[in-house]
Amino acid sequence: MSAAIIFVILLVLMLTGMPISISLGLTVLTFLFTMTQVPIESVALKLFTGIEKFEIMAIPFFILAGNFLTHGGVARRMINFATAMVGHWYGGLGLGGVLACALFAAVSGSSPATVVAIGAILMPAMTRQGFPAKFGAGVITTSGALGILIPPSIVMVMYSVSTNTSVGALFMAGVLPGLLLAAFLGFTTWYRARKFDYPRQPKASWGQRVKAFRESAWGLFLIVVVMGGIYTGIFTPTEAAAMSAVYAFFVAVFVYKDLRMSDVPKVLLNSANMSAMLLYIITNAVLFSFLLTHENIPQAMADFMIGSGVGMVGFLIMANILMLVAGNFMEPSSIVLILAPILFPIAIKLGIDPVHFGIIMVVNMEVGMCHPPVGLNLYVASGITKMGITELTVAVWPWLVSMLVFLILVTYVPGISLVLPKALGMM
Repeated sequence: MSAAIIFVILLVLMLTGMPISISLGLTVLTFLFTMTQVPIESVALKLFTGIEKFEIMAIPFFILAGNFLTHGGVARRMINFATAMVGHWYGGLGLGGVLACALFAAVSGSSPATVVAIGAILMPAMTRQGFPAKFGAGVITTSGALGILIPPSIVMVMYSVSTNTSVGALFMAGVLPGLLLAAFLGFTTWYRARKFDYPRQPKASWGQRVKAFRESAWGLFLIVVVMGGIYTGIFTPTEAAAMSAVYAFFVAVFVYKDLRMSDVPKVLLNSANMSAMLLYIITNAVLFSFLLTHENIPQAMADFMIGSGVGMVGFLIMANILMLVAGNFMEPSSIVLILAPILFPIAIKLGIDPVHFGIIMVVNMEVGMCHPPVGLNLYVASGITKMGITELTVAVWPWLVSMLVFLILVTYVPGISLVLPKALGMM
């Protein structure tokens, strides 16, 4: 009964158009003050202790690093390197876009940032070369989603905060699925380009490839700084985030010199605004999680599902459907912070590895970012391509289908997620 009341209040508030973060907070306060005897002091205490986790500090640092790189010309150099390597295949610039998105994802941690950074440069170039606008939009919108699967990932940090799962293990678990999804998207791009005979670029010489690599090397080295630092134990993931922000600032301002010192305050302010928004969502989601736990809702749901004999396979089907449906109405941060505390205890009781379940959630979030009505990547791509959301939705469907096939694969083959962290002794 408590669960029904809580979710009805939340749904009603969300249907009024209220921001999700405020809807969560008001749901908690309404229920606690009208139907329980919980003192207000414990609510205030939970608000502070909920975001008093060292891992949360990684979020503003990764946002800052991504913003420095987005403004600092790193994306352009990565596109040049990617197209030098694969531009001569069918799809040319499109394939280069998929590879460039995968590379930029490994330094930004954000899907919208990846779409903006790569799409703003690549889309005009693809149009000039004679690619249909829908093809370019489909490539960029879906490949940009790699930003939350290939580490470092802000969404993975949020899952870690919600479930007390190791951020380092999650980052390493995202590497192989990220590369595999990039291959899926790349194959779809190549197949459609071959089918419709889209333009190809002249094959770059090895000299041109080496030159493009050298120009992009400073940006690519950030991958080594973050992942190498975490794996070798030099940094914690949070310290790696801080290092990535400092390194991205140094590269953008002093090495590539694409970002003037006078532009730095603007980048800092944008990063602070984005960080504040996410931290506010996290704070209210922590309160919501506290309410669910106080009412014993996740445990009751876990007992019910296990008692009904649903089993691991049935639960994963239901969890995927629930997360895909949630992706129609909410952005990834909110989905992870609301659903992880509910689904995680059930997954653990059914013997599903917490790291594997985290990757399943992230892949679901990727799909959600690429379809309406609230797909973040669609709106970002719409701004770049000047196409309507309906037109973009039609454009992305071939890549969206390949993402759904990949979701099924990563859900039922846990080895894809777990082989790397296990090999590195992180689990």
